[in-house]
Amino acid sequence: MTLIGLAGILGGLGLLILLAFRGWSVLLLAPIAALIAALFSGEPLLAHWTQTFMGGAAEFLARFFPLFLLGAIFGKLMEDSGSVTAIATFITRQLGSQRAMLAVVLAGALVTYGGVSLFVAFFVLAPMAQELFRSANIPRRLMPAAIVLGTSTFTMSALPGTPSIQNAIPMPFFGTTPFAAPGLGILASLIMVGFGLWWLNREEKRARKRSEGFGVGAPMPTDRLATDEKLRERATTAREFDPAEILHGEQTDTPPPITSAILPLLVVIAVNLAMSLFILPALDTRYLADPRFGGVTLADLGGVWAVITALTCAIVTVLVVSHRRLPALRATMDAGANAAVLPALSVASLVGFGAVVAAMPAFAVVRDAVLSIGGGPLVSLAVATNSLAALTGSASGGLTIALDALGSTYLERAMAIGLDPALLHRVAVIGSGTLDSLPHNGAVVTLLAVCGSTHRESYRDIVIVGIVGAMIALAVVVVVGSMFGSF
Repeated sequence: MTLIGLAGILGGLGLLILLAFRGWSVLLLAPIAALIAALFSGEPLLAHWTQTFMGGAAEFLARFFPLFLLGAIFGKLMEDSGSVTAIATFITRQLGSQRAMLAVVLAGALVTYGGVSLFVAFFVLAPMAQELFRSANIPRRLMPAAIVLGTSTFTMSALPGTPSIQNAIPMPFFGTTPFAAPGLGILASLIMVGFGLWWLNREEKRARKRSEGFGVGAPMPTDRLATDEKLRERATTAREFDPAEILHGEQTDTPPPITSAILPLLVVIAVNLAMSLFILPALDTRYLADPRFGGVTLADLGGVWAVITALTCAIVTVLVVSHRRLPALRATMDAGANAAVLPALSVASLVGFGAVVAAMPAFAVVRDAVLSIGGGPLVSLAVATNSLAALTGSASGGLTIALDALGSTYLERAMAIGLDPALLHRVAVIGSGTLDSLPHNGAVVTLLAVCGSTHRESYRDIVIVGIVGAMIALAVVVVVGSMFGSF
């Protein structure tokens, strides 16, 4: 019976991966895959659909939908007010075409670490990068890798305090904050950005020796990208912004000065830090133990509360300093809110699938195999998050599935050996942001289309800066953390 149950789990997962890659909606695929797993295990189908699947999905939404909502609204406001464009333009002008690679990486890092949604950054940075690379005669094929390095590596998973959904997911499981293991996060960030820039500069020099210039090719028009249904389905599973909403709202023709543009990003960082380290710990939150609030503690909610407050303050800041540059405020706000819905539901459906799989008797075999991996809980956790992010094509989905199924076990083992939960947090987040960037990942597919490139031209460099660099950083964090603990 165990073998049949395992076959059901693998069959459901295989169907989910295959059809999701072909552009089918995860909202449809995830419950079907979950029911296949339950059917092979001889489990009650309707009970697992309405109770287990929907229970897991609803719990994810209850925890994290405010982050999806506020993050998408903030990103749309920053886009339509011209703030993202102003920041990218300022950095590229300061560094110039002679430092085109560094300019693209820094611009992407600044806006995403400040809380701007990934797809908003893609659509703004790609035209900037194209002009810089053409001026410097750098091959166009390196554009996607430069954007990935700045937007989808260290600012998503390693840099302390990043407001990314991936950095928020472990907080309720481990009772940590967005600034978990800050020293190790900074170390990992330096490795990722240093290794990535070394590779990109190496490739630029090699291209110049071969007299390889910018090349030819054109990006896909924004309207086609935003309305491509297959691309949209992949994209909304991979990241927290629905690209279809890029076309809605109205962008200003007069971007703000750099001080006004960057102020909301600074507010995100400052408020997040203040709430996490000073304000929330000083509050009397004993009322949370009341059953009407879930009988929880501040450790269960503090990290999410800090990010929610930071994004809310940043939204207010944009409205105050740039309200005159928002020609259609209601449409912009509506587009941001709508942009959060499909990604949140898609990831929640993946989490629901994971909840059903974890409830199957045969999953005990998988759990025992993962937990028996040598090297301690850090190595096991890194393997689990890596594998699930790769299979689902979603860092947030894979990370939540792993922690839903095994998070409490990892925490118990860590506490038994005196391991700081902050170290588990950082390893889990970095691990989720490595193999999620496989060829079928929606963010990868979207970025290549935005840059007018192909997998054949650009994917190798994305692998080096987005996967290899992150893997090296993850290995270093595991080794250093095992030797010296969290810092």
